[in-house]
Amino acid sequence: METIHAADELWISWHTGEPIKDGAVIVGRDRVGAVGTFAEMRERAPDARVRRWPGALGPALVHAGPLPDAPTPRERIHAVLKLGAVAVLEEYVDTPELRAAAERNDVVVLGSAARRPALIQTGRADLAVFTEDGACIATVCAGRLVHRRR
Repeated sequence: METIHAADELWISWHTGEPIKDGAVIVGRDRVGAVGTFAEMRERAPDARVRRWPGALGPALVHAGPLPDAPTPRERIHAVLKLGAVAVLEEYVDTPELRAAAERNDVVVLGSAARRPALIQTGRADLAVFTEDGACIATVCAGRLVHRRR
């Protein structure tokens, strides 16, 4: 089933260009199907489930520093997801347990050359939603909603 994630504004790439007002992303399984205005996406996928978020929707982040402290590797990876990131740098995933936790959660482990996140049609559906004050309220990793702040 497809899901439309919609928000007040949609950034294709964070803070480059202008956001799409009342923007939306169609997600099918683990891929981005299309991006545009909510009206365009609703017309394109009329039977899709809709998740409407307050704030700004855009590509999930790359966590470029040490992973947050937590009692277990799984909780350390989940702490990154709660920040709106779905990728971490290899140098900070330095134990087999952390690598396994990242893999189980579809978190991408990148070499030293971090990528600039962007929403690309047919690209992996990695999204994050942030409030005006920068708090992450939702993270979608490979098409799955993995974090939602209540």
